[in-house]
Formats: sequence, C-alpha cells, structure tokens
Amino acid sequence: MCGRAKLPDDVSEIKLDLKIDWDEIGDYQPRWNAAPTSKLPVVVSKDGERTLALMRWGLVPSWAKDIKIGYSTFNARAEGIDSRPAFREAWKVGRRCLVIADGYYEWRDADKQPFAVALGNRGPMTFAGLWDLWRPDNDDHTVIKSFAIITTTANELLEPLHGRMPVLLAPDRWACWLGEEAATEHDLKAMLRPYPGAAMAFWPVDRRVGNVRNDSPDLFAPLNEPG
Repeated sequence: MCGRAKLPDDVSEIKLDLKIDWDEIGDYQPRWNAAPTSKLPVVVSKDGERTLALMRWGLVPSWAKDIKIGYSTFNARAEGIDSRPAFREAWKVGRRCLVIADGYYEWRDADKQPFAVALGNRGPMTFAGLWDLWRPDNDDHTVIKSFAIITTTANELLEPLHGRMPVLLAPDRWACWLGEEAATEHDLKAMLRPYPGAAMAFWPVDRRVGNVRNDSPDLFAPLNEPG
C-alpha cells in the first residue's frame, strides 16, 4: 500500500519532463511526510492539455454523503478497480491522473519498521491515480477534487517489506494513462503492474515518521545518518 509520501523539494526536472506549469498550484511547499487528507500535486489532461492541481489525498466519490469516506480510499487496488463502488465511476469515465512524489514510506509487515522507498536514481516518481469531484450537500459553490493512488502486488525487491506497492508509470506510459493517446481498457489495466525492483531502492528510517505531525527532511534519511 502507500499511506505516506515525500513530495519533491526540486521540481525543475519533473515539470520539464511532464511539460507542465508548476506555478499553476501557487506557493508550493515540499513535504517529507505527507499523509492522506493532505493535498498533493496531481497532473490531469483534457483535450491533450496537461494541467497541475493540488488535490486531496483520499478519493471522495461524487455520490458520497460524507467526506470521511476519503479516510479509507487513499489507495485503490488494481485488481477489481472497475468494480469497487468508490472507484468504478472514475475508472469508467476516464478520470485518470499522475500523482507526483519522489518517494514514499512503507512499514515492514514483520516488525513495523518504517522504510523509505525511492527510485534508484532518486528521481521523481509518477504514481498512477484516479480522481473525482465531490460537492457537499446543499452547497453549490464548494467543489473538492480528490484522488487515490493505485496499488498492485509488490515487486521482488519490496515484497519482503509489504505485499503491495503503488503503481509507478514510466514516462512512455504517461500519454496513454492521461488519455492523450488511444488505449483500450485492456491496455490500461496492463499498465497496473509492479515497477522493476532493479530500478528502485529502500532503506530504514526513524520511527518518528509514524507521527503525521513530524515533517522534516531528516525523516527521509537512512537511520543513523545525517539528513
């Protein structure tokens, strides 16, 4: 699964690769321990034009009566993504997105030791996501955009930590995932597979990352090493 994320402190590379205007989201601040209900940078595309927005982590489907459903929908399992009530409408209408981070945290099943997970080159990550719009009852002016990160089975590197991992999409998959190039449902589902373990790395971090109030660069540093 994926329940904590590190947001990039240097966006110069990813904004050029994705061809997006990072200034669209205003005064962006990096994060080292972003948790569900936080706002993360998300890329969507409409009519071939990519836009960047800050969206609430934890998908609130349009039919929801209460925003609290988002507490349990921050991840969407790739298996059955087209049938689970919280996600099937977003999947059906093509509300797919890319969630930008450059790392995340996972807790080892055996002893709950937290680990940081990143690409081997420490470059930016783009997670496959679904998003939706929600309006509170009796409020015609408030619109909340929210998203879920899609997860799949862990690769061979991460399997000893946890049985699940977020779906990472390489740059050559971005256009199809965002709907800029034609893709069948079979093509899209085929993208929801584990990222190669040889291209990733992980290391143990301080257990302070378990407290959402902690959010500082040293959380992402290897244990017993300076941040």
